[in-house]
Amino acid sequence: MTQLEIKREAVRKPFGRRRKSCPFSGPNAQPIDYKDTKLLSRYTSERGKIVPSRISAVSAKKQRELAVAIKRSRFLALMPYVTS
Repeated sequence: MTQLEIKREAVRKPFGRRRKSCPFSGPNAQPIDYKDTKLLSRYTSERGKIVPSRISAVSAKKQRELAVAIKRSRFLALMPYVTS
């Protein structure tokens, strides 16, 4: 093994990263409510887009519930559709 090969092995990052757990599942988890704009705004970008589940670590089922709650909140003018 050459010196360069040893350095490459040391630089590699592990692929087995731990999955983040869903903040809406499990015991004592907070419910998704369309009136809770403070909670919903954490899952929207600064431009007003819904953050994907691979970034927010929300499960697929709860991501769908979250999207419906955000859209309902926008429809009732509790949250903006876009920000300038």
